[in-house]
Amino acid sequence: MSRIAGVFEALKGQGRKALIPYITAGDPAPDQTVGLMHTLVKAGADIIELGVPFSDPMADGPVIQLACERALVHGTSLRQVLGMVRSFRETDDRTPVVLMGYLNPMEAMGFEAFADSAKDSGVDGILTVDLPPEEADEVAPLFTARELDAIFLLSPTTTDERIRAISEHSSGYVYYVSFRGVTGAKGINVPEVADRVNNIHTLTALPVAVGFGIRDAQTAAEVGRVSDGVIVGSVLVDTIASNQTDPEQLKRALTDLLHPMREALDGLAS
Repeated sequence: MSRIAGVFEALKGQGRKALIPYITAGDPAPDQTVGLMHTLVKAGADIIELGVPFSDPMADGPVIQLACERALVHGTSLRQVLGMVRSFRETDDRTPVVLMGYLNPMEAMGFEAFADSAKDSGVDGILTVDLPPEEADEVAPLFTARELDAIFLLSPTTTDERIRAISEHSSGYVYYVSFRGVTGAKGINVPEVADRVNNIHTLTALPVAVGFGIRDAQTAAEVGRVSDGVIVGSVLVDTIASNQTDPEQLKRALTDLLHPMREALDGLAS
């Protein structure tokens, strides 16, 4: 069983929901990323999504686009990101790490070399935003052979037939994008999300984690009530931008934002 599957199974047995924060590797500086990852775990993260900075993050809104720019100014590369995961694993061999990014850096590194390095570094899953499963024939077997979970996106417009097809190529969990648009947009229709997630659950046995639009403890609880996990990204990245000159204040600010979400999600089990 993968680390990701183990986390979801343990949480399900406890009646709890997964809290999955996203940050961009190398933002605000490469030497802070590992420390921020540990801060997220201490604040209640079950799984970490670690963004690989890219010059054209087409699915992301301005907040994460700027984070990628800040990281790239420091020269943050895919190899460096893998090194960050390796450093994180020196003191945390429990928390799953999912790399989230775009195909180009992996292709430039070489898919097999990337898959080998990801496995050796302690990565658990790969979410490639611009790689649909129908076009993953070259890379998916490489991930499977190295026990790396392949995670794909579902959207409000994804048909039932396509949900089934995507689920057949997926492992770990599926990422449901709660609304049309890019990351960082405000507003989430929880009843609509509940209907869609309930339908997805009839089409796949994989856990369904919901991202986009989760900005506070109330929203996290509302979405957690109807899903297996919540993914929190832009509001954390925005907090990093606002506190980038003070590393210790940054850690406190991230904790102050994430810990209430953890408490709100755990309150659903009581």
